[in-house]
Amino acid sequence: MIQRILAVFLILAVGGCGIFGGSEVDETRGWSVQKLYAEARSELADRNFENAIKHYERIESRYPFGRFAQQAQIEVAYAHWKNEDPASALAAIDRFVKQHPNHPSVDYMYYLRGLINFNDDLGIMGFVSGQDLSERDPKAAADAFAAFKELAVRFPESKYTPDAIQRMNYLVNTLASHEVHVARYYLKRKAYVAAANRAQYALKTYPGAPANEEGLVVMVKAYDALGLTTLRNDAERVLLKNFPDSVYLKGGPNKDVSWWQIWNW
Repeated sequence: MIQRILAVFLILAVGGCGIFGGSEVDETRGWSVQKLYAEARSELADRNFENAIKHYERIESRYPFGRFAQQAQIEVAYAHWKNEDPASALAAIDRFVKQHPNHPSVDYMYYLRGLINFNDDLGIMGFVSGQDLSERDPKAAADAFAAFKELAVRFPESKYTPDAIQRMNYLVNTLASHEVHVARYYLKRKAYVAAANRAQYALKTYPGAPANEEGLVVMVKAYDALGLTTLRNDAERVLLKNFPDSVYLKGGPNKDVSWWQIWNW
């Protein structure tokens, strides 16, 4: 009888994992940090991002100190991004920057943070419609600009800085275009004060952006609608000085009508 009971317990013990939902055997148990890292890089190269992430996380948990753990923190951020999980990627970047502010590769982390926000996915509807970045919520663009700017200021000699500066130049006009896009929307709705204020904000915040050409047009039209002649004339003067060949100044052959009255949205 006792032997039979022991046999039953033995069977339960052997099959306990399957019966009670225990975890699977970890094939990486006993692997050295070098082998774990090599496998993580291999999975990353093969675009098996989830497997790569698991290996990087094992390195951090089993070998939390040393260069392999730090390198794993860097590469897991990239793996999360490529695995279409930008939130986890940005969280990994923030953690690394806080823990290792003087690491030789921290410039790459600032650059990666900028790239993740810069390439924020439009989604299928945005892709189909060809939606411009300026028509979307500018938060990602602003975050990208801030990351690239911090990289350029803190690490002017970084190999990533030239590309970051080019992207910043693009983002400046994108952000200005967003403000002008909103100002134009207000103008169409006859919310003239809001239209003028939004366009003015774009001019002050993003000086030199090409989008400010249209922003000045919005200001001229809004101030004219409000009967603010002095402000309207000032905006027109700035437009003529900074954009003498503006397409918005070519209103048509009727010389008796001002350009800003002919031009329609």
